[in-house]
Amino acid sequence: MKTIINELLQQDLSRRQVIVNTTKISAAVAASSTLPLPFTLNAADTALVSGKEGVEIIRHSACLVNCGSRCALKVIVKDDRIVRIEPEDAKDDSVFGEHQIRPCLRGRSSRWRVYSPDRIKYPMKRVGKRGEGKFKRISWDEATAFIAAELKRVSEKYGNEAIYFNYQSGAYYHNQGTPAWKRLLNLNGGFLQYYNNYSNAQNLTATSYTYGATGVQFASHFSQIAHSDLVVFFGLNLSETRMSGGGQVEELRRALEISGARVIIIDPRYTDSVVTEHAEWLPIRPTTDAALVAAIAHTLIKENLIDEERVNTYCVGYDRSTLPETAKPNASYKDYVLGNGDDGVEKTPEWAADICGIPAIRIRQLAREMAEARACFIAQGWGPQRHANGEQTSRAVQILPALTGHFGLPGTNNGNWTYGTPYGVPALPIGENPVKVSIPCYLWTDAIQSPEKMTATTMGVKGADKLKTGIKLFFNQAGNALLNQHGNINRTRKILEDDSLCETIVVIDNHMTASARFADILLPETSYLEAEDLVDSSYAAGSHHYMIAMQKTITPMWEVRSTYDICADIAGHLGVRERFTEGRTQAEWMAKHYGQVKEKRSYLPEWEVAMNMGVIDQQGTRDEDSIILADFRHDPVASPLTTPSGKIEIYSHTLAELAKAWTLPEGDRIPAVPEFCIVTESHLNKSLTAKYPLQMSGFHTKGHTHSTYASVLMLHEAVPDEVWINPIDASVRQLKSGDMVHVFNDRGVVEIPCKVTQRILPGVVAMPQGAWTRLDSNGVDVGGCINTLTSHLPSPLAKGNPQHTNLVEIKRA
Repeated sequence: MKTIINELLQQDLSRRQVIVNTTKISAAVAASSTLPLPFTLNAADTALVSGKEGVEIIRHSACLVNCGSRCALKVIVKDDRIVRIEPEDAKDDSVFGEHQIRPCLRGRSSRWRVYSPDRIKYPMKRVGKRGEGKFKRISWDEATAFIAAELKRVSEKYGNEAIYFNYQSGAYYHNQGTPAWKRLLNLNGGFLQYYNNYSNAQNLTATSYTYGATGVQFASHFSQIAHSDLVVFFGLNLSETRMSGGGQVEELRRALEISGARVIIIDPRYTDSVVTEHAEWLPIRPTTDAALVAAIAHTLIKENLIDEERVNTYCVGYDRSTLPETAKPNASYKDYVLGNGDDGVEKTPEWAADICGIPAIRIRQLAREMAEARACFIAQGWGPQRHANGEQTSRAVQILPALTGHFGLPGTNNGNWTYGTPYGVPALPIGENPVKVSIPCYLWTDAIQSPEKMTATTMGVKGADKLKTGIKLFFNQAGNALLNQHGNINRTRKILEDDSLCETIVVIDNHMTASARFADILLPETSYLEAEDLVDSSYAAGSHHYMIAMQKTITPMWEVRSTYDICADIAGHLGVRERFTEGRTQAEWMAKHYGQVKEKRSYLPEWEVAMNMGVIDQQGTRDEDSIILADFRHDPVASPLTTPSGKIEIYSHTLAELAKAWTLPEGDRIPAVPEFCIVTESHLNKSLTAKYPLQMSGFHTKGHTHSTYASVLMLHEAVPDEVWINPIDASVRQLKSGDMVHVFNDRGVVEIPCKVTQRILPGVVAMPQGAWTRLDSNGVDVGGCINTLTSHLPSPLAKGNPQHTNLVEIKRA
């Protein structure tokens, strides 16, 4: 029997041969009384002979991109080369929290990403003009010594505030990458910090004023939809943004299978979530969600569908009776809705219909449906808030549960999109940053170009009244936001090209991205499948509860290295190597962190076993722990919120005072209640729409995660990047699907194929974000990057990313 199995394991078998030879094994098993039945030969058995040449073995890794999910990868390797990628084995597919964490097409394409011709193979130094992409190969010792010298030079000449580590999200490592760099920089005296992110800065900021600091989980888990009878999503598109087995989409669908809740999705696009969740689509104009909410509130008020005593128990500023003494008598949200506020406009459904495009009769119906539901789960994605008035959109949606009473109870939410439950895996400790000054992450280009304008009251500087100096030494780790993902690429390109402003740029990445071309020193880091780490389930894995022990599935190729080792070498040049490593290798840090987790979960296996398991533990959270505001709903006095009033603040005194103190650009407003604020680049600007009549927003595509995987050609075949346009708009421009078009405005021109579809609202177009920018000789972005067209003007309150707020025109290329 053993002879037959060993012979088969050492062969390169075709599919047909596997079937034939499995029959031979079955016959051998039947003749043996010493082997358990049934017996099947599977991939796991081949791992037993991992030391043999020409035999497939299993290694475990993970996809660490910023899709919000976290999928484990079973990597099949033969002769130190990746053959294919499969899902890890399921524990019990009938129980959420223990189902198979199936990677999506992007995660399964990781093999192509590893072997991409775009890979950066060696440390390099710029030899041409910055941005030309001309480099010469240098040694690792040269590279690390140069960076150490620059850290010393810049800190001595300008101070550590001139050193900046850029916001990025390309690799969520625990023991290399970002933690390693920040640990190193802090040992060198610190660096200019950032706050917020590109994804949901407006929502995070708005939440702090409406609900206060609510911790990591700032919404109910989607598992609560099992108790709902109505689900209302504002721009929430799990089927494309969290589409894998390691994402929240599994949690949502399993909950809907239980409840059968009706789903309504409000979005400019008819997304895959509308299709797969059997939802009703309410198409809405971009930037207008707060107007819709105001009209819903108008119906609730006029038809006596609000329990005002309950609202006033839990909220501040709904009506005049709960306004702070400092507020105007007519400053309440009810006054704003009924037209008694300063603008004097009654927010009727007819008023909102003209703005947002949803018929007035449907707005009234929606208000009644939400009020009459037994348990309505209200949530918003991050697309609606990624606008120039995003804070007002977020706050408006956040107060809907309070107005309708759908909060703090089973099947309800607070209007936000939940984070996942972290498993609690420690990361490499970064230490304390001696520099206490921070800037909004979206404004780093201003901190390079015009640091004198960066103040606390104009640009949101924290920890100081203003910046002392501009950014002179720039670190960009595993991120394409240096150029590609930042707003107004042509502006960003000009700032980066001027090396008299930012004197040195260090880029660490896997591939020659659009951002990598702007490096002065370019370092090749290991790809996910060449790295070892112990990582958590990610921030949007829902009720999943696991960690993944990542192995080096293949020997790191060329001269690519872990950033832990890179930073250790730089620390050595600075004379702080022992302080950086504490005498540990990266593998020893992983073992230490696993031990810290095991102290809390004694049932876990020893590290020597766990390090070869891939997925470790999949215990879901308790259902009663996943309802946001549950304690507050039960007793608002004993369990107050962390707002100044301890209640849900529909009117924020803090915002009212901040609006007086800050200096805002013309047209920007920070109202104390969630008003609808008109933005410059919208359909309501008749003078600008005469030139650029189409509203354009971006969306996350299944073909790449932000810019990661954007260079994998096979994914382009599966999910091509195309600009969506309604047939009405296409007909006027004589366009048909597949036509190459130019999308343009004053900021640039993008060349991309068009997709003519009724799945998008007339007057609105949408383009996938993440494609790598590439200019032709005429300055046209033939790479198809949306950020050639997007604005850099930040939102008023969060100073966040407004990259969905754009007006454009389209013509045949």
